[in-house]
Amino acid sequence: MNFSEIIKTLNSASAFDLYRMRAAIDRVLDEPLWMQSVLARLKVGQEVQYFDPQANVLRKGRLLEMRRKQAVVLDMNEARRWLISYAAINLDGSDVQIRENKAHGLGRNEVAIGEVVGFVDREQNQRTGKIIRLNDKTVSLQCGHVKWRVAYAYLHRVVDIDMEEQSTIESGVAQLLIDDGPA
Repeated sequence: MNFSEIIKTLNSASAFDLYRMRAAIDRVLDEPLWMQSVLARLKVGQEVQYFDPQANVLRKGRLLEMRRKQAVVLDMNEARRWLISYAAINLDGSDVQIRENKAHGLGRNEVAIGEVVGFVDREQNQRTGKIIRLNDKTVSLQCGHVKWRVAYAYLHRVVDIDMEEQSTIESGVAQLLIDDGPA
């Protein structure tokens, strides 16, 4: 399914059309036949992947309890129990990345909490930070000891960077410059 095209279409829809579509989707997800086909593929104790819409990431968990319309899952990373919709369970291992085609920047659906991204600040300094929160129009980033709120349009991907190693590398380069002195 091409989510980029769907999102492009949804962006041109009215709020009323989106509301009607959400109601139709909710009705389909509540269909007993659909629910039975999902329940048939699950069993208590099974490890599952489920989609967390707040963080926009796929999480790993263990199915603890199967209720009528929802499942109780123990999150493997946080060791917390969550009540989730059966529709959130990724039974087929689908790719959850939604890539929006934008002229520049990243879209809200292209980033997740915990990812490292970069941006150029107002003084034209290159900054990198870890996403700690997804807001409607901005992301909250932790850049060293400083928190930033940056619009999605200003973000870019950062390749091969480890936030902890970055400060070590920078201090190592500074030490080399001090030891060697000017040439």
